[in-house]
Amino acid sequence: MLIAPHNSAVDTLISGNLQQLRVQVAEAAGAAHRTVESITVIAVSKGHDAASVRAAAAMGALHFGESYAQEAIPKRESLRDLKATWHFIGRLQANKTRSIAESFDWVHGIDRLKIAQRLSAQRPHHAPALQACLQINIAGESGKAGVEPEAAGELARAVAVLPRLRLRGLMCILPADLSSENNRRHFAALRRLREQLNAQGATLDTLSMGMSADFRDAILEGATLIRVGTAIFGPRTATSHE
Repeated sequence: MLIAPHNSAVDTLISGNLQQLRVQVAEAAGAAHRTVESITVIAVSKGHDAASVRAAAAMGALHFGESYAQEAIPKRESLRDLKATWHFIGRLQANKTRSIAESFDWVHGIDRLKIAQRLSAQRPHHAPALQACLQINIAGESGKAGVEPEAAGELARAVAVLPRLRLRGLMCILPADLSSENNRRHFAALRRLREQLNAQGATLDTLSMGMSADFRDAILEGATLIRVGTAIFGPRTATSHE
């Protein structure tokens, strides 16, 4: 687990960053003729210690994103007093599904039915349904995680009927350093895919898309969840590997 003493300078940095981020989200929402309430910020806390998460929570952050179960689970245990929602946003590995099913509220990266079946079977019966998104390889990157858009319908139908999972929407990660125009083109494609799946009988209400560098473009194209780390916490202070 990452442990760090209280640091008022870090608290001040996180506070200022969150205030600035909220202004930027509001501006993007206004440009898209949307309400701020329709957009949820996930503070991506991977690589940052529990004290930083606590500082963000003190400023009103309610949702936190982690990518490595080995790092996230002890961190979350040390923050059990927080009324926070925890999102697993990393690559899903079959040998890690139990800990994720037991410890997270949302999972964003489902791209194989086998993974979804394991999460469903391993979700505790006493826990609420695990909220789930399918990861879509919307940019068509070779070798990258995510189901191809053409196969999303079949996977969505199979995941939607699994017990103890609730399929909420779609998620994507774009290549770095794209132009704003290309960001918006891919985000718009994900939005249209959700509309297509809903027209086929799905009930998806979530688009998890946009990170620190491109969340404005994502909001303009309908993102409901944006995953922001560096713009809140600054550069990662630690690295954790499974």
